[in-house]
Amino acid sequence: MKMKVAWAALAVLAVTATGCGSDSGSGEGSGKTTITFWDNNGGTRTPIYQELIKRFEAANPSIHVEYVGVPIASVQQKYDTAIAGGDTPDVGGVTTSYLANLTGQQALEPADEWLAKSSVNGKLATPMLDSVRKTVPDGKLYLVPGTSNMDVVWYLKDKLQQAPNTWDEFFKDADDLTKKPDEYGYTIRGGAGSIFQILAEMYSYSGVPEFFDASGKSTVNDPKNVEFLTKMAGLYKKDTPEADVTNDFPKMVAAFGTGKIAMMHHNLGSYNDHVKAHGKDKIGAFALPTGPGGKRTVVANPVDGFAVFKNSEHKDAAWKFVEFLVSHDSNSYWNQQTGQIPANTEAQGDSWLQGLEHLKTAVDTLNDPNTQVVSPPYYLPQFSSITKADTEPLFQKVLLGQMKPQEFLDTLAQKLTDAQAEWKKATGG
Repeated sequence: MKMKVAWAALAVLAVTATGCGSDSGSGEGSGKTTITFWDNNGGTRTPIYQELIKRFEAANPSIHVEYVGVPIASVQQKYDTAIAGGDTPDVGGVTTSYLANLTGQQALEPADEWLAKSSVNGKLATPMLDSVRKTVPDGKLYLVPGTSNMDVVWYLKDKLQQAPNTWDEFFKDADDLTKKPDEYGYTIRGGAGSIFQILAEMYSYSGVPEFFDASGKSTVNDPKNVEFLTKMAGLYKKDTPEADVTNDFPKMVAAFGTGKIAMMHHNLGSYNDHVKAHGKDKIGAFALPTGPGGKRTVVANPVDGFAVFKNSEHKDAAWKFVEFLVSHDSNSYWNQQTGQIPANTEAQGDSWLQGLEHLKTAVDTLNDPNTQVVSPPYYLPQFSSITKADTEPLFQKVLLGQMKPQEFLDTLAQKLTDAQAEWKKATGG
């Protein structure tokens, strides 16, 4: 859900916050325990947390929560600076995309023992817990999941009457729905953000279960992945617009919003954009199709949640706040406002979610025991640069016929293999 937030108000929140760490008092002799919470996507979600903090403080009058909204673009740097200065918050919003960086600096408290005694034990989605544990070398739970996302293909119901289940059906639909000169079956993300989407598509087709084999070699250039990329690149200009080669998220959404394109791959987060353009009754979403092996394979999106920092002087209060945030009512409220998948399994059954077809599809897919979830190596320090600046221009060359899919994937695989070897050496893995 997109919200307009008064940044001036956010700045006042940040300035009036006690900063980092915690103290035993609100500054006015109230005797309250004060804990500091950093929101890792300050601005967009500020009003949601303001409401939840108000509820928490009403239920726990002896605890005061100081909210600090940190812009998402600078949150990793903000955490690194705070860790270096020994000035971390009590509780912080953290995602698996940079969790390993924080645990590598020994900044976080493991949550395993706390969760075993918590009221939410057994009520948090297993796939999200597994994804968090796979992100760090010791397999411990340093982040309590609050939400996640999932890749889907959005489509216009007036163009596509039945969602494809297999990639072969998808490719046929994309071709059948193309009616040149200006109607196309699909739009490819060829610009910024392209690599994660093509990775999700390739692994859903190939069914390869891991990003690295037992020897540490990347599986990105597996023959089935090459086969898929060859097919997908073959759609360009045939069943997609020529402008797709520079498509970033806004351009892709705008193109889909014209009503001239039948299908578009993104994630749950663009739902409101599509509703605004078409109306909620005219759009649908399906999980990425299955490949020749027939197994549903999902590449995990980052899990977003909450971590307690080792420097906290009030860990009991910090854990109490985390427990509140991932409880049924709070987790349901947060995810209803943002349009994402709750980590709390009781919240997943709430009526608001069950009434939204795209979210129900995502929850059912992730909770299906037959779904295979593949975790990307978010823990690699170079993963972001490898999948963005290093290889996005190369993917454009593939679409333009200037580079073979095999060469592209060999290049990407080598970069990931080298990064994995470097990371294992650094962590003693």
